[in-house]
Amino acid sequence: MTLQQLQYVVALDDHRQFVKAAEACFVTQPTLSMQVRQLEDELDVRLFHRQQPLRPTPEGERLIAQARLVLREADQLRAITKELHGGIAGHYRVGVIPTLAPYLLPLFLSRFAKEHVDVRLTIEELRTSRIIEALKGGSLDLGILVTPLLEPGLEEIPLFQEPFLAYLPDDHALTRRKRISRSDLEDQPIWVLGEGHCFREQMLNLCDRPRSAGLGNVVYESGSIETLKQLVRHGEGLTLVPALSVKADDTHVRRFAAPEPVRQVSLVVRTPFVRRKLLEALTTAIQAVVPEDMLRSREAMPLGRA
Repeated sequence: MTLQQLQYVVALDDHRQFVKAAEACFVTQPTLSMQVRQLEDELDVRLFHRQQPLRPTPEGERLIAQARLVLREADQLRAITKELHGGIAGHYRVGVIPTLAPYLLPLFLSRFAKEHVDVRLTIEELRTSRIIEALKGGSLDLGILVTPLLEPGLEEIPLFQEPFLAYLPDDHALTRRKRISRSDLEDQPIWVLGEGHCFREQMLNLCDRPRSAGLGNVVYESGSIETLKQLVRHGEGLTLVPALSVKADDTHVRRFAAPEPVRQVSLVVRTPFVRRKLLEALTTAIQAVVPEDMLRSREAMPLGRA
């Protein structure tokens, strides 16, 4: 049994076609097929049903899951060796929640890639529940999401606290105030994100008695903060947005009076995570680009993820 054979098996599980799996591994299809068959013979286990569509056998599913863990640990060993020589390297799979990804990633990703050329990142936008599941299952190495999660087996590295802001139409009465209070939102028509977004739950926690925004015969729950902002600008109702999603001179924005509602954004990894220099590098890169007031301790009201 070799690591290369395990890589072929995992690639075949990912692509469910011999030709595509071989292309992903930069080998010929006969080579990959032969290596998979040799591994099956050595283990005396059939890993895949050969009929179409190609899929793992029940025994194969268990062994492929373990193969993923073995490959992950082997990659960690290589990465640790690189760190011992003063650098960071390796392929890392990162999950980022959709209410954070479009606003945070463009701020630091390009510079990080240029400064750490031996690091390869594969990034997916996923909801919190999917990221937690993938971290525990080993298909993700890192998550960037809202904490605390209170999940056993996961380590959280806090990055910053991002304020919630009210986003108002031009003629709204609250635009005449510099700061608003939580009580000002009572019975207001509020556009919210759809089910499954942790930001939705935080919005509902902040608003004691929110009334769904709509146009008489329309009630709309969006999957996009940008869509909510457009609805506010072109219609009635208001919404709440994370601070990174707006520009400093946006006239539709009003901050809350202290204690400001905030969400804590963190790196999350499965324990034990031995590649500490990668975590340090990501933490430094992200904290260098967010506004300084998000890093300082201040009077705030963390809402958590739910």
